[in-house]
Amino acid sequence: MNRIKLIAAFLFVTHVAFSQTSPPADLVTIEQNFKKLEVLGSVLYVAAHPDDENTRLLAYLAQEKHYRTGYLSMTRGDGGQNLLGNEQSELLGLIRTQELLAARKVDGAEQFFTRANDFGFSKGPGETLKIWDKEKVLGDVVWVIRKFRPDVIICRFPTTGEGGHGHHTASAILAQEAFAAAADPTRFPEQLKYVQPWQAKRLLWNTFNFGGANTTAPDQFKIDVGVYNPIIGKGYGEMAAESRSNHKTQGFGSARQRGEAFEYFKTILGDAPQSDLMDGVNTTWSRVKGGDAIGSEVEKIRKDFNVDHPEKSVKAIVDLSDKLEKIPVSYWRDQKRSELKNILAACAGLWFEAYTNEQAYALGDEMNIRSQIISRYGLNISLHGLTVLQHRDNAGITSDFIEPIAHYELPLTDKDKVFPANQLQTFVNDCVTGGISQPYWLESPHAIGTYDINNDGNAGSPENPAAPMVEFNFLIEGRAFSFERKLVYKYVDPAKGEIYQPVEITPPVTANITNKDYIFDSRQPQQVQIKLKSFTKSNGSISIKPIDGWKIEPDKIDFTGKNKGDEWSVNFSISPTDAQSKTTVLEAAVDVNGNSYSMGIQHIQYEHIPVITLFPPSQAKLINLNLKIAGKKIGYINGAGDFVAESLRQVGYDVHELTEDEIMKDDLSGYDAIVTGVRAYNVNPRLAVEQPKLLDYVKNGGNLVIQYNNNNGLATKQIGPYPFNVVNKRVTDEDAKITVLDPQNPVLNYPNVITQDDFTGWIQERGLYFVGDIDPSYKAPLQMNDPGETPNNGALIVGNYGSGRFVYTSLAFFRQLPAGVPGAYRLFVNLLSKPKNQLP
Repeated sequence: MNRIKLIAAFLFVTHVAFSQTSPPADLVTIEQNFKKLEVLGSVLYVAAHPDDENTRLLAYLAQEKHYRTGYLSMTRGDGGQNLLGNEQSELLGLIRTQELLAARKVDGAEQFFTRANDFGFSKGPGETLKIWDKEKVLGDVVWVIRKFRPDVIICRFPTTGEGGHGHHTASAILAQEAFAAAADPTRFPEQLKYVQPWQAKRLLWNTFNFGGANTTAPDQFKIDVGVYNPIIGKGYGEMAAESRSNHKTQGFGSARQRGEAFEYFKTILGDAPQSDLMDGVNTTWSRVKGGDAIGSEVEKIRKDFNVDHPEKSVKAIVDLSDKLEKIPVSYWRDQKRSELKNILAACAGLWFEAYTNEQAYALGDEMNIRSQIISRYGLNISLHGLTVLQHRDNAGITSDFIEPIAHYELPLTDKDKVFPANQLQTFVNDCVTGGISQPYWLESPHAIGTYDINNDGNAGSPENPAAPMVEFNFLIEGRAFSFERKLVYKYVDPAKGEIYQPVEITPPVTANITNKDYIFDSRQPQQVQIKLKSFTKSNGSISIKPIDGWKIEPDKIDFTGKNKGDEWSVNFSISPTDAQSKTTVLEAAVDVNGNSYSMGIQHIQYEHIPVITLFPPSQAKLINLNLKIAGKKIGYINGAGDFVAESLRQVGYDVHELTEDEIMKDDLSGYDAIVTGVRAYNVNPRLAVEQPKLLDYVKNGGNLVIQYNNNNGLATKQIGPYPFNVVNKRVTDEDAKITVLDPQNPVLNYPNVITQDDFTGWIQERGLYFVGDIDPSYKAPLQMNDPGETPNNGALIVGNYGSGRFVYTSLAFFRQLPAGVPGAYRLFVNLLSKPKNQLP
């Protein structure tokens, strides 16, 4: 196990901005938390993706009814599209994980996941459950239920298919099976080392009226969730909009809704509710042995609470904590003990956090930790020590003490006076903080449908359970209390103020290969550039692991005397020597300080989420490709975000990203082709203005290639020179048979002759949002379909216009090119290459 030495410095200060590491302590939150303390009931909502959850219902359950409320999303939304940038697949899943966590901060629910990977649109639950590895994902659902212990489980979708997407239906099937399996000790018995079987009272389907399907009915159980919360000053339709608007990569900004709004439910399993969602469930303190007195005490403290002097409730809360400790250990006792501690800290005016001086630390280095603490009301509070915690497994946590601090009385002074600054220095050796800051579901390579999780107990967690925490040990009114705070990096930005970001534990040196793909169509060598960054003092070497059939020079490149923060680049020459497969993986290895690492580093940064750091394998693809190129200069109009332009540069094109001024004012005839990025007509309303100029470019001899768009929210419906409609049809089987309808079409022959072999090795899907109602002026050279469906020719249409050519393609090139699919490169190059004086 790698270890990190820590130095701790504790600074007591008078004023800092509100920290995102500490729970809110405002009066609204205190009042809401007091109400929640009185309720012992829980609800788990289950669906398939980020955005499937009913945020209005979640907000109502969590903040009006005060149930412990959770959302279990089967996937992290990895297979969708990104309206904000070019992240796809796992990277998109990382972003959407954080968007869900941001949404939960608004509606008050908790967030959970399974190991299922969103592999893209699925037309049926059979395919979904096969690709997901049903038994493993079912085990995750059972695990979450047994840990969370919901009284009521609610599905967003039914098992009968009205949800459309195969993932949707599969989520309901899994929830229904897990409802019984979680209560059965013979199912997933390995979990019973850590949790107990649990039987929920009922499983409901939250029926809906959207997408053209109305599954609600007057005789269904219903709840008005549009009520107004005067404490918060909002209705739950307003909170729902704020929550849902965090799904920014999906463009789900929502308008606030106010007033009456009913949610309908159909009972799937268990007793049907008659008058209340929790019918038959005891949600009072009498649910817990010895809890009647606790419930009465909670009610009294809440009634006696003085909004002008929250600190006057501290003594009663401490006494209540003593009484709570004396009742038998149970799920609800432990849950409410945690809630009560947060109320105690808020009423006591006790604020504290732990942060590092730097954002990144290499394995084996020292980490500087600083803690800030303030006691605002001058109560009888003292600090007795801090502990660095790391969650090791599901049996509990292990801890490594920062050397206990001598009894330290916090300054007793009025809250308006300045607190004196005091510093204490303590040195700690070999404090274990865990491994590299890699998302736990990305630590190992995974199959298409499920992530490979090294520790099954991590399943369900939205983030790494092993993230380092600091435990603060206080004596409050003579009684010991401990509180945990996440260890973060804090700094001040001149424009944005105080900023908090996650702490990064890194390899000593990272190696990023400049390109994802290297295309070879001859034996000529290419330069592979690798960018290195040191996160500590380091000496070592960088090399490319030997590959059969390839010559790599030099064998290795040494480096010495590198300091933290140093960055440099090295170049290797690589060329084919013998017969190679079409695609080969190249991997770089850094040998540093006696250890070998093959990791790059990547940051994902958006304003609405914390910075995401991951360490992808230091790999690239060598693609042996018989590729001919006609033309050189490409104009690219950016859409929602893709890597197509970058992929074209890698095969030798001069790609220029066009601005509106250039489109409207410049002579476009110099471009051999102009390409629009994916969903460009959905995200760029100015294309409605630019479209006539683009069609003039075609008419005068140009070649315009339009990549897929969603059928909703098009900037203009007149995308082409002749009519067609974008429709919600797709072929999700990446191996679906391709039938060539027009074998002589130039797009299949120039400059590369396209064969069936060019459609092998595709990933995730053939295409999406095909076109229909195609004008006869277009030719559709390809036909394809998913199993059991009618053949569809809407994946690619080509039409003459004037002396130029117009191409619209729904084929998923935005996935295939970055993945290095050889045939996709050959076909896309053909789309860009209009033969001189030859039209389809």
